Amino acid sequence: MAFKSILFGEKEESLFLPNPEEPEYFGDLNLDYIVEEIVTHKDKYNLKEFLYNTLQDEEIIQFRQEVMQDLEENQELFKEMKRFARIIFDAVADVERTLKRLRETESDKSKNYLEKGRFLDRVEIYLANIESFVKTFHKFDLKSKGLSEFREYITDYANSSNFRKLQNEVQALREELSKVKYCMLIREGCIKVRKYEGEEDYSIEIERIFEKFKRSENKDFRKTFTEDPYAEHVEVGVLDLVAKVYPGTFSKLDSFYETNKNFVEEKLAKFSREIQFYIAYLEYIQAFKTKGLKFCYPKVVSHTKEIFSYESFDIALASRLKDQDKTVVCNDFYLEGPERIIVVSGPNHGGKTTFARTFGQLHYLASLGCPVPGREAQLYLCDRIFTHFEREEDVKSLQGKLENDLLRMQKILSTATQNSIIIINEFLSSTALKDAVAIGKQIMDILLKLDALSVWVTFLDELSRYSEKTVSMVSTVDPEDPSKRTFKIIRKPADGLAYAIHIAEKYGLTYHALKERIKA
Repeated sequence: MAFKSILFGEKEESLFLPNPEEPEYFGDLNLDYIVEEIVTHKDKYNLKEFLYNTLQDEEIIQFRQEVMQDLEENQELFKEMKRFARIIFDAVADVERTLKRLRETESDKSKNYLEKGRFLDRVEIYLANIESFVKTFHKFDLKSKGLSEFREYITDYANSSNFRKLQNEVQALREELSKVKYCMLIREGCIKVRKYEGEEDYSIEIERIFEKFKRSENKDFRKTFTEDPYAEHVEVGVLDLVAKVYPGTFSKLDSFYETNKNFVEEKLAKFSREIQFYIAYLEYIQAFKTKGLKFCYPKVVSHTKEIFSYESFDIALASRLKDQDKTVVCNDFYLEGPERIIVVSGPNHGGKTTFARTFGQLHYLASLGCPVPGREAQLYLCDRIFTHFEREEDVKSLQGKLENDLLRMQKILSTATQNSIIIINEFLSSTALKDAVAIGKQIMDILLKLDALSVWVTFLDELSRYSEKTVSMVSTVDPEDPSKRTFKIIRKPADGLAYAIHIAEKYGLTYHALKERIKA
């Protein structure tokens, strides 16, 4: 199969959606923060276009995982690929700048041979780098289909008649330009150019005479400029005069430029951008791995809803904590048999929302073909992720908080399918207990009928034992000091304290709140 794309394989036409928008759930799951960190210092590659483009194809997810593993497991390959991709991508950008510059400056009076000479340099560097890379690339033992197909493609390209022809053209033109010799007469602001006629080069004689006075290496007192003195217009003008002296040679440079404006192979240019998706993500997670946190390549499934993840964590939270010498708490979860809905309860500030975010982040990253936080995982390939997190009441909407929450929930339940993932966080917290239970059960009935995988963070313990499809998980506290959170979320029956703690915190009746009052 001929190489097409390092991100989408041969299915590029059906899978790639240009200019996708940021998914609605990104803010709730802190994925907007994660994506911004991944693309830091890589704005020129527009990687968000790939990071917003989740997949629903197990084969291409496996395809990406294999490429990622090849790059991750061989650091020499990773460094060489990063270097080569940057050179090719920059070559494309340089050519675009050159073409723009020539369009702006070329005229009847000036052909801007300075810029055309730079164009020749870039073609020469491009060809040399491809030859060098192909030789190096064959040293590596590749396991992924994607990189193997790319190696076959670029090897064939480097051995093609078009590639060799371009090399020969560059070499021939370079040799002819090296024979161009001329003299300049500069007087009273006027420059005259003529052919070099064998005049003696006195600089060589001067250096020979003064060589005997050179005793040792002395300190160099010359000023170093941060950039070359700007006199490009002078260089352009001089070369225009030289071209009139050597019209045949410079007409060949004109012809070379016109013929090879788009010398960068299209597939190669696309590859140099797409491979940055892998490079950026692997560089991003390396900081976590050096802290001892684990990442794994999940098995992504669509034929079963039995899922699990061990030692997983919220990657956005871990990013904020990694420079503070704070421990990241990892958690496990699994669903088996008829189980579909994880109901998370427990005291506030105990890690429940973080757990819900982790669940969503894992499935999002898995759908991109990326390694996910954790030791081992099997995750579901969903069609969409829906989130319902608390929002501040908007007085301009003329809706109460409960009404707004219910309308948002109605939209989710009417749009989601059995293949969706739904994450609900602290829903109905502003409602009286009796009403919250009644509404919660109605929504639970819809979720159960829908059969979609879900996580529901709630203080309503009744929901955790509502059906054989529901699983209770509880955020735990230190047994010696119940005021201390462990941030561990474990499988166990809800203990009935969640709502009590919720009410106590609402009215300032917790242990710490009372203690502060007594002090006051």
